[in-house]
Amino acid sequence: MAHILSKSKYIRGLQCDRALWLDVHNPRLARYTAEQMRRFDRGRDFEYAFKSTFPHGIDISAELKRNVDAYPARTAELLDRIHTPSPLRGTPPNLGGELKSVAVVDEHYLGSSPKLGEGDRREAVVEECETITLFEAGFLYDDVLVLADVVHKRPDGSLDIYEVKSGTALSETYRRDAALQHYVISHCRKINTFSIVYANPDGGFIKEELSAALQEQHEEIEKNIAAMKAIALATNEPDTPTGAHCLEPYGCPYQTHCQSGVRQLALF
Repeated sequence: MAHILSKSKYIRGLQCDRALWLDVHNPRLARYTAEQMRRFDRGRDFEYAFKSTFPHGIDISAELKRNVDAYPARTAELLDRIHTPSPLRGTPPNLGGELKSVAVVDEHYLGSSPKLGEGDRREAVVEECETITLFEAGFLYDDVLVLADVVHKRPDGSLDIYEVKSGTALSETYRRDAALQHYVISHCRKINTFSIVYANPDGGFIKEELSAALQEQHEEIEKNIAAMKAIALATNEPDTPTGAHCLEPYGCPYQTHCQSGVRQLALF
Protein backbone atom coordinates (compact mmCIF):
# COMPACT_ATOMS: atom_id res chain seq x y z
CA MET A 1 0.00 0.00 0.00
CA ALA A 2 1.45 3.39 -1.01
CA HIS A 3 1.94 5.99 1.68
CA ILE A 4 1.06 9.70 1.53
CA LEU A 5 3.26 11.02 4.33
CA SER A 6 6.62 9.95 5.69
CA LYS A 7 8.50 11.06 8.78
CA SER A 8 10.57 13.57 6.79
CA LYS A 9 7.49 14.98 5.07
CA TYR A 10 5.69 15.32 8.41
CA ILE A 11 8.61 17.25 9.91
CA ARG A 12 8.72 19.37 6.76
CA GLY A 13 5.00 20.05 7.11
CA LEU A 14 5.44 21.25 10.69
CA GLN A 15 7.85 23.86 9.35
CA CYS A 16 5.96 24.92 6.20
CA ASP A 17 2.94 23.61 4.29
CA ARG A 18 4.39 24.85 1.00
CA ALA A 19 7.60 22.90 1.56
CA LEU A 20 5.52 19.81 2.32
CA TRP A 21 3.60 20.21 -0.95
CA LEU A 22 6.84 20.63 -2.90
CA ASP A 23 8.31 17.55 -1.21
CA VAL A 24 5.37 15.54 -2.52
CA HIS A 25 4.90 17.09 -5.97
CA ASN A 26 8.20 18.66 -7.03
CA PRO A 27 11.14 17.43 -4.92
CA ARG A 28 13.57 18.04 -7.80
CA LEU A 29 13.45 21.74 -6.86
CA ALA A 30 15.19 21.05 -3.53
CA ARG A 31 18.69 22.51 -3.20
CA TYR A 32 20.92 21.37 -0.34
CA THR A 33 24.04 23.21 0.76
CA ALA A 34 27.41 21.53 1.22
CA GLU A 35 27.07 21.95 5.00
CA GLN A 36 23.66 20.26 4.96
CA MET A 37 25.14 17.33 3.05
CA ARG A 38 28.00 17.06 5.55
CA ARG A 39 25.45 17.05 8.36
CA PHE A 40 23.59 14.19 6.66
CA ASP A 41 26.86 12.25 6.39
CA ARG A 42 27.71 12.82 10.06
CA GLY A 43 24.26 11.63 11.07
CA ARG A 44 24.57 8.52 8.93
CA ASP A 45 28.00 7.67 10.39
CA PHE A 46 26.72 8.08 13.94
CA GLU A 47 23.72 5.88 13.15
CA TYR A 48 26.00 3.17 11.72
CA ALA A 49 28.14 3.30 14.85
CA PHE A 50 25.13 2.66 17.09
CA LYS A 51 23.76 -0.08 14.83
CA SER A 52 27.10 -1.87 15.06
CA THR A 53 26.31 -2.52 18.73
CA PHE A 54 23.66 -4.97 17.45
CA PRO A 55 25.96 -7.36 15.55
CA HIS A 56 23.17 -9.62 14.25
CA GLY A 57 20.70 -6.95 13.21
CA ILE A 58 18.91 -7.46 9.90
CA ASP A 59 19.00 -4.45 7.59
CA ILE A 60 15.74 -4.22 5.63
CA SER A 61 16.96 -1.26 3.60
CA ALA A 62 19.86 -3.30 2.24
CA GLU A 63 17.38 -5.81 0.82
CA LEU A 64 14.60 -3.53 -0.43
CA LYS A 65 16.56 -0.31 -1.02
CA ARG A 66 14.22 2.45 -2.32
CA ASN A 67 11.13 0.26 -2.49
CA VAL A 68 9.98 1.77 0.81
CA ASP A 69 6.33 0.82 0.43
CA ALA A 70 7.41 -2.82 0.72
CA TYR A 71 9.14 -2.25 4.07
CA PRO A 72 6.08 -2.69 6.34
CA ALA A 73 5.16 -6.09 4.89
CA ARG A 74 8.74 -7.30 5.11
CA THR A 75 9.00 -6.03 8.67
CA ALA A 76 5.83 -7.86 9.68
CA GLU A 77 7.11 -10.99 7.98
CA LEU A 78 10.33 -10.93 9.95
CA LEU A 79 8.59 -10.16 13.25
CA ASP A 80 5.93 -12.83 12.78
CA ARG A 81 7.73 -16.12 12.20
CA ILE A 82 8.51 -16.22 8.52
CA HIS A 83 8.81 -19.45 6.51
CA THR A 84 10.28 -18.73 3.08
CA PRO A 85 11.23 -21.92 1.17
CA SER A 86 14.85 -21.85 -0.04
CA PRO A 87 17.88 -24.14 -0.18
CA LEU A 88 19.88 -23.94 3.03
CA ARG A 89 23.49 -22.77 2.76
CA GLY A 90 26.00 -21.70 5.36
CA THR A 91 25.97 -21.86 9.14
CA PRO A 92 23.03 -20.54 11.11
CA PRO A 93 23.98 -17.27 12.84
CA ASN A 94 23.43 -16.79 16.54
CA LEU A 95 20.72 -14.14 16.82
CA GLY A 96 20.84 -14.04 20.58
CA GLY A 97 17.29 -15.27 20.98
CA GLU A 98 15.69 -18.33 22.51
CA LEU A 99 15.49 -20.62 19.49
CA LYS A 100 12.26 -22.38 18.60
CA SER A 101 12.35 -23.75 15.04
CA VAL A 102 14.08 -23.09 11.75
CA ALA A 103 12.89 -20.61 9.15
CA VAL A 104 14.72 -19.33 6.09
CA VAL A 105 15.33 -15.75 5.03
CA ASP A 106 15.97 -15.75 1.29
CA GLU A 107 18.88 -13.54 0.16
CA HIS A 108 18.68 -11.46 3.32
CA TYR A 109 21.34 -9.06 4.45
CA LEU A 110 23.08 -9.81 7.70
CA GLY A 111 26.39 -8.74 9.09
CA SER A 112 28.17 -7.06 11.95
CA SER A 113 28.24 -3.72 10.14
CA PRO A 114 25.38 -2.02 8.28
CA LYS A 115 27.99 -0.57 5.93
CA LEU A 116 29.30 -4.01 5.03
CA GLY A 117 25.79 -5.43 4.73
CA GLU A 118 25.20 -3.63 1.42
CA GLY A 119 27.69 -5.91 -0.30
CA ASP A 120 27.11 -9.03 1.74
CA ARG A 121 24.12 -10.63 0.03
CA ARG A 122 23.63 -14.23 1.00
CA GLU A 123 21.02 -16.72 2.03
CA ALA A 124 21.01 -17.41 5.73
CA VAL A 125 19.21 -19.73 8.08
CA VAL A 126 17.38 -17.65 10.67
CA GLU A 127 15.96 -19.38 13.66
CA GLU A 128 12.39 -18.63 14.62
CA CYS A 129 13.31 -16.93 17.85
CA GLU A 130 11.74 -14.91 20.56
CA THR A 131 14.05 -11.97 19.96
CA ILE A 132 15.23 -10.32 16.76
CA THR A 133 16.69 -6.95 15.82
CA LEU A 134 15.81 -5.04 12.64
CA PHE A 135 17.34 -1.96 11.06
CA GLU A 136 15.06 0.42 9.10
CA ALA A 137 11.92 -1.50 10.05
CA GLY A 138 8.87 -0.10 8.29
CA PHE A 139 5.45 0.63 9.80
CA LEU A 140 2.40 2.09 8.06
CA TYR A 141 -0.68 3.61 9.71
CA ASP A 142 -3.13 6.29 8.58
CA ASP A 143 -1.24 6.65 5.26
CA VAL A 144 1.96 7.54 7.14
CA LEU A 145 5.11 5.45 6.66
CA VAL A 146 7.92 5.52 9.21
CA LEU A 147 11.21 3.65 9.17
CA ALA A 148 12.66 3.01 12.62
CA ASP A 149 16.44 3.03 12.95
CA VAL A 150 16.63 0.05 15.33
CA VAL A 151 13.77 -2.20 16.45
CA HIS A 152 14.38 -5.01 18.91
CA LYS A 153 11.64 -7.58 19.42
CA ARG A 154 11.47 -8.86 23.00
CA PRO A 155 10.44 -12.39 24.08
CA ASP A 156 6.88 -11.16 24.84
CA GLY A 157 6.56 -9.72 21.33
CA SER A 158 6.76 -6.07 22.38
CA LEU A 159 9.30 -3.74 20.80
CA ASP A 160 12.20 -1.69 22.05
CA ILE A 161 12.73 1.12 19.56
CA TYR A 162 15.79 3.33 19.18
CA GLU A 163 15.73 6.53 17.12
CA VAL A 164 19.32 7.64 16.51
CA LYS A 165 20.33 11.32 16.31
CA SER A 166 23.86 12.67 16.00
CA GLY A 167 23.26 15.82 18.06
CA THR A 168 24.52 16.21 21.61
CA ALA A 169 21.19 17.29 23.11
CA LEU A 170 17.50 16.48 22.76
CA SER A 171 15.94 19.15 20.55
CA GLU A 172 12.22 19.78 20.17
CA THR A 173 12.50 18.62 16.56
CA TYR A 174 13.96 15.30 17.71
CA ARG A 175 11.03 14.87 20.08
CA ARG A 176 8.47 15.65 17.36
CA ASP A 177 10.21 13.22 15.04
CA ALA A 178 10.09 10.48 17.67
CA ALA A 179 6.49 11.30 18.60
CA LEU A 180 5.30 10.63 15.05
CA GLN A 181 7.14 7.32 14.98
CA HIS A 182 5.67 6.35 18.34
CA TYR A 183 2.18 7.24 17.09
CA VAL A 184 2.45 5.13 13.94
CA ILE A 185 4.27 2.14 15.44
CA SER A 186 2.01 1.96 18.51
CA HIS A 187 -0.96 1.44 16.19
CA CYS A 188 0.85 -1.50 14.58
CA ARG A 189 2.64 -3.19 17.48
CA LYS A 190 2.98 -3.07 21.24
CA ILE A 191 5.84 -0.77 22.26
CA ASN A 192 7.81 -1.64 25.38
CA THR A 193 10.27 1.29 25.25
CA PHE A 194 11.00 4.10 22.82
CA SER A 195 14.37 5.80 23.22
CA ILE A 196 16.17 8.58 21.45
CA VAL A 197 19.88 7.87 21.17
CA TYR A 198 22.16 10.89 20.85
CA ALA A 199 25.83 11.70 21.14
CA ASN A 200 27.66 12.02 24.41
CA PRO A 201 30.07 14.97 24.01
CA ASP A 202 32.68 12.86 25.80
CA GLY A 203 32.15 9.95 23.42
CA GLY A 204 29.65 7.12 23.14
CA PHE A 205 25.87 7.18 23.26
CA ILE A 206 23.18 8.57 25.52
CA LYS A 207 19.82 6.77 25.51
CA GLU A 208 16.75 8.58 26.81
CA GLU A 209 13.49 6.66 27.14
CA LEU A 210 10.49 8.86 26.28
CA SER A 211 7.49 6.57 25.78
CA ALA A 212 5.17 8.29 28.24
CA ALA A 213 5.92 11.78 26.92
CA LEU A 214 5.50 10.67 23.31
CA GLN A 215 2.17 9.00 24.06
CA GLU A 216 0.80 12.33 25.27
CA GLN A 217 1.28 13.85 21.81
CA HIS A 218 -0.88 11.37 19.91
CA GLU A 219 -4.01 13.52 19.75
CA GLU A 220 -2.10 16.47 18.32
CA ILE A 221 -0.32 14.24 15.82
CA GLU A 222 -3.61 12.80 14.59
CA LYS A 223 -4.86 16.31 13.82
CA ASN A 224 -1.59 17.28 12.15
CA ILE A 225 -1.68 14.23 9.91
CA ALA A 226 -5.21 15.00 8.72
CA ALA A 227 -4.22 18.58 7.84
CA MET A 228 -1.00 17.53 6.13
CA LYS A 229 -2.66 14.84 4.04
CA ALA A 230 -5.05 17.48 2.71
CA ILE A 231 -2.07 19.67 1.75
CA ALA A 232 -0.18 16.76 0.18
CA LEU A 233 -3.17 15.76 -1.94
CA ALA A 234 -3.99 19.31 -3.08
CA THR A 235 -3.61 20.13 -6.77
CA ASN A 236 -2.14 23.61 -6.41
CA GLU A 237 1.01 24.79 -4.63
CA PRO A 238 0.16 26.76 -1.46
CA ASP A 239 0.77 30.53 -1.48
CA THR A 240 2.77 30.44 1.74
CA PRO A 241 4.99 33.53 2.15
CA THR A 242 8.66 33.20 2.94
CA GLY A 243 9.89 34.26 6.34
CA ALA A 244 11.83 33.21 9.43
CA HIS A 245 10.29 29.72 9.24
CA CYS A 246 12.40 29.10 6.11
CA LEU A 247 15.46 28.90 8.37
CA GLU A 248 14.16 27.25 11.54
CA PRO A 249 14.50 24.59 12.71
CA TYR A 250 16.26 23.66 9.45
CA GLY A 251 17.26 25.63 6.39
CA CYS A 252 14.57 24.81 3.80
CA PRO A 253 15.90 23.36 0.53
CA TYR A 254 13.16 25.15 -1.44
CA GLN A 255 14.22 28.70 -0.58
CA THR A 256 15.57 29.43 -4.06
CA HIS A 257 12.28 28.37 -5.63
CA CYS A 258 10.10 30.29 -3.19
CA GLN A 259 12.17 33.47 -3.42
CA SER A 260 11.98 33.64 -7.21
CA GLY A 261 9.21 34.96 -9.45
CA VAL A 262 5.90 36.64 -8.71
CA ARG A 263 5.00 34.16 -5.95
CA GLN A 264 7.45 35.89 -3.58
CA LEU A 265 5.19 37.22 -0.81
CA ALA A 266 7.61 38.31 1.89
CA LEU A 267 11.27 39.09 2.36
CA PHE A 268 13.64 38.03 5.12
